[in-house]
Amino acid sequence: MAAKAIMSRGDVALALGIVTIIVMMIIPMNKILLDLFLAASVTFSVMILMTTMFIQRPLDFSSFPSILLISTLLRLALNLSSTRLILTDGHNGTDAAGHVIEAFASFVMAGDFLIGVVVFSILTMVNFVVITKGSGRIAEVAARFTLDAMPGKQMAIDADLSAGMIDEDEARRRRKDLEEESKFFGAMDGASKFVRGDAVAGLIITVINVVGGIAVGYLRHGLGALDAADIYVKLTIGDGLVSQVPALIVSIAAGMLVSKGGGSGSADQAVIGQLTASPTALWMTSGMLGSVGLFLGLSGIPFVLLGAAAGAAAHYLPRQRARKEAEAVASEARQIAAPTAPVAEEPIATALSIDLLRLELGYALLSLINSEQPGARMTDQIKGLRRQLASEIGFVMPSVRIQDNLQLPPNTYVIRIKEIEAGRGDIRPTMLLVMDPRGEPIGLPGEQTTEPTFGLPAMWVDATYREEALFKGLTVVDPSTVVVTHLTEVIKDNMAEMLSYAETQKLLDELDRAHQKLVADVVPAQITISGLQRVLQNLLAERISVRDLPTILEGVSEACGFTRNITNITEHVRGRLARQISDANTNEAGVIPLLPLSPEWEQAFAEALVGESEERQLSMAPTQLQQFITTVRQTFERHAMMGETPVLLTSPGIRPYVRSIVERFRPATVVMSQNEIHSKARIRTLGQI
Repeated sequence: MAAKAIMSRGDVALALGIVTIIVMMIIPMNKILLDLFLAASVTFSVMILMTTMFIQRPLDFSSFPSILLISTLLRLALNLSSTRLILTDGHNGTDAAGHVIEAFASFVMAGDFLIGVVVFSILTMVNFVVITKGSGRIAEVAARFTLDAMPGKQMAIDADLSAGMIDEDEARRRRKDLEEESKFFGAMDGASKFVRGDAVAGLIITVINVVGGIAVGYLRHGLGALDAADIYVKLTIGDGLVSQVPALIVSIAAGMLVSKGGGSGSADQAVIGQLTASPTALWMTSGMLGSVGLFLGLSGIPFVLLGAAAGAAAHYLPRQRARKEAEAVASEARQIAAPTAPVAEEPIATALSIDLLRLELGYALLSLINSEQPGARMTDQIKGLRRQLASEIGFVMPSVRIQDNLQLPPNTYVIRIKEIEAGRGDIRPTMLLVMDPRGEPIGLPGEQTTEPTFGLPAMWVDATYREEALFKGLTVVDPSTVVVTHLTEVIKDNMAEMLSYAETQKLLDELDRAHQKLVADVVPAQITISGLQRVLQNLLAERISVRDLPTILEGVSEACGFTRNITNITEHVRGRLARQISDANTNEAGVIPLLPLSPEWEQAFAEALVGESEERQLSMAPTQLQQFITTVRQTFERHAMMGETPVLLTSPGIRPYVRSIVERFRPATVVMSQNEIHSKARIRTLGQI
């Protein structure tokens, strides 16, 4: 039962096998066990060779380096065990180290130990100089070229994925195969040293056994020099042959595996099939062998027979291949003609799903996805954007689906929010976008254009002018960054729309355990998830970070004690976020530049509010509203010319209504109430509206 349990656990069985090999190096072994393990060594090596012959590709035998190490350790352990028996009992006869070694010695040597020495030397030289050295060189070169080719292969996989030729699962499988291929050839480069070291160790052990055996027989057991040499050389050479034959087989297996390279198919397909693929080559071979046979007369009969065989192969093999191809074509035609099962209709629900965020590229811009420049690949920049938005605003940006659109002009991209176009631009993938922050003309040759995100004047220039543009103090942007910058602004403008009910629930679920009690008390007892979603959307619409969700929940809980109006709740939450809002609007000088509304406008807005609670709204005369818009626009433009970006300050009661007007003509203008100015914030009043 214990043995059955061990065999059912492969890891335990392998560990016991390794321990057994180590024990064999230390503890003496009797002849019966030695015969058994020597036969197992030969069987193991033949099994390895046959496996390498029939695998379809090298990665199907990725465990070969580990198996190579185990087989090498097994042969060295058997060498030590047989050496101990030879030196201990060799004077008793040629069966001192078991019948397997005796059989190899008598069969190969034919009774003369000098023949055995010659045969053993030749086998060792073939193994060490030819097969092992060649296999090691192939493995070394394959490892080097595999590692060098990895970036290009990775780019090809990414390009196929982006073009829609493969799906995500296939791309993942190809990347895994690529990683395993690099590891395999790297391991084979090192494992080939095992084979080389095994051949050297076998040769050294044989020399030591011969010298030591003759010395033991002559000095310890009183044998004559020739008698001692006859017995111990036979035993030693027999032992060496028993070790070298499996080593030679494993070396051939290693050579077959690494020389297979990137080919696929078993050995008969890779070797025999390709070797006999050309009838012309077979006819030429037949003619040359026949000519040599006729020239040699009776001695050339083998050449004539082989030439006839090559001619027969050249005659019949093409016909056989043509017959198989015809059968394959006929089978394919039958399959086409046969009635096929109706294709399952795609569920109508799939047509209803939409992409929250999509980036469509013209075909000339696909190279931006696989850019080789460090940090310039668009997909990497989008990943960085997702992390940046999460850390700055607390908004988890949805995944961006990137796809090509052949209906677009080659250099055009389109950004879609819920499949509605939200932004568009035209870029040059092989050039750089240059802008002058001072607003002066750009003194470089290039193509005049408008920066797609903010509409600033710019120029597309050749990449060779990068250094000159930087020296002149110009802003230089690569094409991928242009697209990602535009994508960033579009997302920030539409964060409120992209914050769904599910995303709101996810934000609550991912809060720390310490805040889950707060969530349970507020949602849904005081406000529903949809109500909280609207509060968060109101904050995101003005680009206020919702990362401090516990403080927002505390503010919602407080506000729900006296109102159910979402606008009033949002305003109360903004007051709780005063430190954050004040810090976000503090300029480089450490102060908040303010432009407060005059008392007259404050009173005008307060008097224009009509209705109660949820129905409260602004009702201001159109002429008065136009006057307010003109005044705000002129005042802010005047301060912008002086390099100032002030904040419009109002009273808490009218702030949301003032903001609803200002965002229509100056969406980037920040509107704050007095409650949102933190007590420790430094302020500077620039004037008055």
